[in-house]
Amino acid sequence: MSQSESVGKSTLTHKLLRAHLVSGELEPGAEIGIRIDHTLTQDATGTMVYLEFAQLGLDRVRTELSVSYVDHNLLQTDFRNADDHRFLQSSAARYGVWFSRPGNGVCHQVHLERFGAPGKTMLGSDSHTPTGGGLGMLAIGAGGLEVALAMAGEPFHLKAPQVFGVKLTGELLPWVSAKDVILEMLRRHSVKGGVGKVIEYYGPGVAALSVPDRAVIANMGAELGATSTVWPSDERTREFLRRQGREDAWTALAADLGAQYDQHDEIDLAQLEPLIAMPSMPDKVVTVRQAAGTKVHQVLIGSCANSGLAEMLLAAEVLNGKHGHPEVSLEINPGSRQVELNLAELGALAKLVAAGARLHQCGCLGCIGMGQAPASGTVSLRTFPRNFAGRSGTVDDSVYLCSPQTALAAALAGEIRDPRELGEMPRVKLPKRELLPSAQLIEPPAEGTSVQVVKGPNIVDLPQFAQLPELIDAAVMLKLGDDVTTDQIIPAGNLVLPLRSNLPAISEYTFSKVDHTFAERMKKAGSGLIVGGLNYGQGSSREHAALTVRYLGVAAVIARSFARIHWQNLVNFGVLPLTFTNPEDHGRIESGDRIEISDLRDQLKAGSSISARNASQRLSLTLEHSLSTRQVQMLLDGGLLNYLRKQKAQ
Repeated sequence: MSQSESVGKSTLTHKLLRAHLVSGELEPGAEIGIRIDHTLTQDATGTMVYLEFAQLGLDRVRTELSVSYVDHNLLQTDFRNADDHRFLQSSAARYGVWFSRPGNGVCHQVHLERFGAPGKTMLGSDSHTPTGGGLGMLAIGAGGLEVALAMAGEPFHLKAPQVFGVKLTGELLPWVSAKDVILEMLRRHSVKGGVGKVIEYYGPGVAALSVPDRAVIANMGAELGATSTVWPSDERTREFLRRQGREDAWTALAADLGAQYDQHDEIDLAQLEPLIAMPSMPDKVVTVRQAAGTKVHQVLIGSCANSGLAEMLLAAEVLNGKHGHPEVSLEINPGSRQVELNLAELGALAKLVAAGARLHQCGCLGCIGMGQAPASGTVSLRTFPRNFAGRSGTVDDSVYLCSPQTALAAALAGEIRDPRELGEMPRVKLPKRELLPSAQLIEPPAEGTSVQVVKGPNIVDLPQFAQLPELIDAAVMLKLGDDVTTDQIIPAGNLVLPLRSNLPAISEYTFSKVDHTFAERMKKAGSGLIVGGLNYGQGSSREHAALTVRYLGVAAVIARSFARIHWQNLVNFGVLPLTFTNPEDHGRIESGDRIEISDLRDQLKAGSSISARNASQRLSLTLEHSLSTRQVQMLLDGGLLNYLRKQKAQ
């Protein structure tokens, strides 16, 4: 829908974009720039963000609000994570950023509770940043460098998205949850179904879902590949903010009646039943009835989805007076210290402990492979948003994604069971006002220039990369299929995550799960190319998946299509992302083939078509890019930081 067509009958997405638009036109696919109100970083990506922000030479962030969370790298098995935490806390004080201490909770849950507000834009260095959409925000995940620029007051550039409207009717039946809504969306539309789109929910069924329910669905919109997910702000939103003591942040927001959407779907909530995602992709969704009887050895409830107070209270009531199955490790990750404090106040914590649950500190932990790895050859049921192969920390893992209700049924039975077999679902009563922990969020000082930023020995500054060459003449170092994840490019887990602030060290693990010789081969060759299939780079926002390949000398990635965030990260660090004009050409390139692209700089300046040659097979190739004029110049300069330095020098 064009900007002119949307006037008078606008989607909520377009209202939010228009209110923050600083450049471009709201035509799908056109580059636009928007003002960012809030930024969010977490420790796995945040160290690089603050190293990048420091290079911009500013004394203070220029956003309304920026928050640095520590929620991923919580295991302190040596000095490295602890050093990163000190670096992040001192950087926050230096630059005017709120700091959420280790153990205070998952960034998305804490931001929802303490800072999120309807109508605000937010950019976060975490792919699940769209969780904030549950509050009526336009919240977008991005690479760390773009977050650093937003902190500096620069607009965020993106392709104007299509708006995918989903009308909700009816109400969820007992034992069916918001998790089942997003699993139904994944069943219908796959992990590629949201690429280039904002998912916008509307209709009479919206009122039947709480803000935490909406946040669960917005969170896993990332698994659809969506740019963001947007929900209206209504009386349910006001009710949530009132419980947080922040009712003054509320404002009503909704799409205009009769707004037109680029794509449309409809879900009758009353027709849904419990669903579950099979290993090892979030869109391999079946009904729980179809998977029933599968033996289970681990159940995890929590993470950045399904870790709020209501879910935890439900778990306590379902388990009250019972014991988990003796062959099941039942593990609980409260989403925040606030949730944990209220569980204790309401007596629910004791019920969980008495049932045999293992309580972990408030953070991402098992979802990012930082502990809680399942035993080999066993099944793990998790309320997490992702189940990519090996992400749990166990190579031959078998991870299913489900709702807390389904997870609890399995914890009691020792096998996958339809939770509707548990009888009447307990009612959960939320407090009118939640207790707020006071010591875990640190407000920045009024002035930070005297603060010394503390850098440990594992924190290494970014190198300066060379500009794009005129000729690429390099071998295909890897040829890959569809749906390659950032986990496959740079693994998650406690072996690799502590190296996020050390580019030379972390680059040694690039593609280690796919081909453990890749990094060594790249160092010997000095340059190379990667060929991928559809949806290359789906998953995390981690810019290390682009940084490490650039550091090792990858000049270009040629794929059938790219996931949004990874595509932008490649551009930001000077790696050329190209697609096949003829998709069949993907099958005409083999690993080891030598690809030549002559007059590259002139070709990029001339247009979107790029002529190349497979010298090994003596074949001509026509490739293409979807770069804006600004992005072409970024590539020519060797990446976004070089581009900014050049702009500043002029």
